[in-house]
Amino acid sequence: MAIMLRTKLFAAVLLFLSPVLFAGCITKGKPVADRTPELVSFKKIWDAGAHNAFTDLIRFDNQWFCTFRESEGHVLGNGKIRVITSKDGEQWKSAALLAEEGVDLRDPKLSLTPGHRLMLTLGGTVHDSAKIIERQPRVAFSNDGFAWSNPERVLDKGDWLWRTTWHDGHAYGTVYNAQVKNYDYAGPAEWSARLVESEDGVHFRTAANFNIPGRPNEATARFLKNGDCVVLIRREAGDKQAWIGISHAPYKDWHWNPVGLFIGGPNFIVLDDDSMIASGRDVSPGKSGARTFVGKMDLKSVTPELDLPAPGEWDCSYPGLVWHDGLLWVSYYSSHEGKTSIYLAKIRFR
Repeated sequence: MAIMLRTKLFAAVLLFLSPVLFAGCITKGKPVADRTPELVSFKKIWDAGAHNAFTDLIRFDNQWFCTFRESEGHVLGNGKIRVITSKDGEQWKSAALLAEEGVDLRDPKLSLTPGHRLMLTLGGTVHDSAKIIERQPRVAFSNDGFAWSNPERVLDKGDWLWRTTWHDGHAYGTVYNAQVKNYDYAGPAEWSARLVESEDGVHFRTAANFNIPGRPNEATARFLKNGDCVVLIRREAGDKQAWIGISHAPYKDWHWNPVGLFIGGPNFIVLDDDSMIASGRDVSPGKSGARTFVGKMDLKSVTPELDLPAPGEWDCSYPGLVWHDGLLWVSYYSSHEGKTSIYLAKIRFR
């Protein structure tokens, strides 16, 4: 009798829980792109500089590394590149500070080389009052995230290599260049963009020229499991819609689609199931000021689904993205508290 009662009780409990368990299995098995993003937490992780902005994030040797620019303002001063680190994502400390005399360093991006070294891609600009005299990309490398090589110039003057992604032993990135004389970027100009490739992260060659109107500039390139390259690129003129491009290897022929919205500081990642998650600055009509968004991306569109806390009137976004332990970790910056600071958000997809 006791055994029968226990059996009936177990069956009743199982019947009660089965819808919950079944729903959980369905959620767990769904592609990430079919789930809904939900904010788990966010916190300020750095505000030591006068203006802290333009972030990126990576996980390396069981530690977190976040990098960004410290300077006097968004376009003021000669910026320095700060790298901070944390073991748990809660307590952060400075790991390194990169500087170059008389040069404004900005837009640092992190990647991991095939030799298991951290690579920093950054821009270097020389200002004369409001006029840009010179700009050229730099790279730096580190074996541990703390000691870095001196920033080394790559590519040509006038180029801007905005992010590097490693694939099959090669570094890929999109370079944009304002075609003007004497580096006077304040005036009207046609801008060009191209895909570049390198075996060592220092010596780059052009893989393809992009035929994109509307002043193409900031861009992120990633790779699908089948080896196709996908690029999300910002456009600064015309309708200002960002574009998505895709190409099969060897990445010579590109097909482009407008995404329907402007995206500043565009970034996205490709997960193990080929789902893509994008983030950047959204200034869509009907929203109060700018927002740092997170949302789905496919080969034809980006859909903002979640606005991160700490909206800025304009000075915000430039996210770093890492998928870790079933959560999306997002570094970004915002000026909503009066001082432009660095924040970290964790997002669950349900």
